[in-house]
Amino acid sequence: MTDASANPSHELSTHGVGPWKGDRPTGAKYDPELLEHGDTRNVIDRYRYWTIQAIVADLDLTRHPFSVAIENWQHDMNIGSIVRTANAFAADTVHIIGRKRWNKRGAMVTDRYQHVLHHATVEEFTRWAAVKELPIIAIDNVPGSVAIETFDFPRECILLFGQEGPGLSAEAIESADAVVEITQYGSTRSINASAAAAVAMHAWITQHAGQPGN
Repeated sequence: MTDASANPSHELSTHGVGPWKGDRPTGAKYDPELLEHGDTRNVIDRYRYWTIQAIVADLDLTRHPFSVAIENWQHDMNIGSIVRTANAFAADTVHIIGRKRWNKRGAMVTDRYQHVLHHATVEEFTRWAAVKELPIIAIDNVPGSVAIETFDFPRECILLFGQEGPGLSAEAIESADAVVEITQYGSTRSINASAAAAVAMHAWITQHAGQPGN
């Protein structure tokens, strides 16, 4: 059951709904507190008034077979935004490598609906991926990287992202099965880390997810 008064600003949405009007549904997926007080969370209409647990269970039926990994050595504020994008594209899991604590502000509490795993080191993460037989696709503009426009993403894989500024560590790049760069045409050397993650995830989506409802 969700306490509607707990940290309400974390999920306030201009598209929220008020208290349920008329006879209230009684299914287990509905949160009585939300039915009573309204649902201001940043969720799609399908999930209005649902409990967090019910939303996660439903998402688990349709999550895509790609995951996202993020190195967390500098408490980068972009991590939250990357988690939010992973949720938007229904990524299977988000892996945090390095520091267990990460800045969640940019996630806008979407981490509540997303599976998140922690790995203390790149080596530990690499071993996990090997056991699961998931290729690691690093996203960084380093020598030898492949242009994203020409790259065929594996259907099952992990997209690996680095920190704002330094990018991926040398160890992370060495652990990758492929390194892909986002082609740029202006004067800047790199684009924002969360923006790069969104571009890469959407590239996977265009190759494997098709149109919504298909």
